[in-house]
Formats: sequence, structure tokens, C-alpha cells
Amino acid sequence: QVQLVESGGGSVQAGGSLRLSCVASGSAFSTYAMGWFRQAPGKEREFVATVSRTNINTIYAESVKGRFTISKVNAKNTLYLQMNSLKPEDTAVYYCAAAPRSYYSSRFDDYDYWGQGTQVTVSS
Repeated sequence: QVQLVESGGGSVQAGGSLRLSCVASGSAFSTYAMGWFRQAPGKEREFVATVSRTNINTIYAESVKGRFTISKVNAKNTLYLQMNSLKPEDTAVYYCAAAPRSYYSSRFDDYDYWGQGTQVTVSS
């Protein structure tokens, strides 16, 4: 069982930046594809970004491409999401997730482990 703990959320004005972190338990973090998802009030959870096991390959949702950067530091068991040029529509609870069976993936069903989420609020 893998435990994921997110941090770094908060409130920021439009145009600002935040960096989310996600620390994973255990010794197999380097073998996991990792991803960030988000869920806004009244909406379904949606894919934001994924990074491959080796931190070489990434995929981003079109809505965040060019503004967000995902990365993982295997030596620290930590996943990051650098969010720049934030918009009010980025307001959501952000979740990190681990996909042990995938190289990297944007598919919700490929992720077996989820964090508890961290709130990001962007005001206009």
C-alpha cells in the first residue's frame, strides 16, 4: 500500500504561482508513473499532468500546457507540480496519484493510489 500526501495548496490571485508537492511512502516510488488530477466543485475529476517513471516523459492537459510543469525526484520520493500564470478556472482540489502498472498515463483507471487532495483557489 502506498500513501501519498499532498501539500502546497492555497489561495492566490490570478497570474500568480504555486508549487504543489506530493510525498510517497515506501521504496518503490521510482517504479511508478505519477500524475496530478483536479476536481472543481460540481465537476468530475479531470487529468492535469503525468510524468513517466524515469521523469523523462510528460503529458499535459491542453488547459494547463505551457503554464504547469510536472516533475518527480525519485531520491526524495516526491512529485511536484509547478503552476504558473494561474487562472480562476484552475480553482479545484488537486490530487496526486500513482500508477504502478504504467510507464505514464493520462487515464484515471490506471492509477491505483491517491492522495487526500489539496485545495487551490485562484481569485480574479
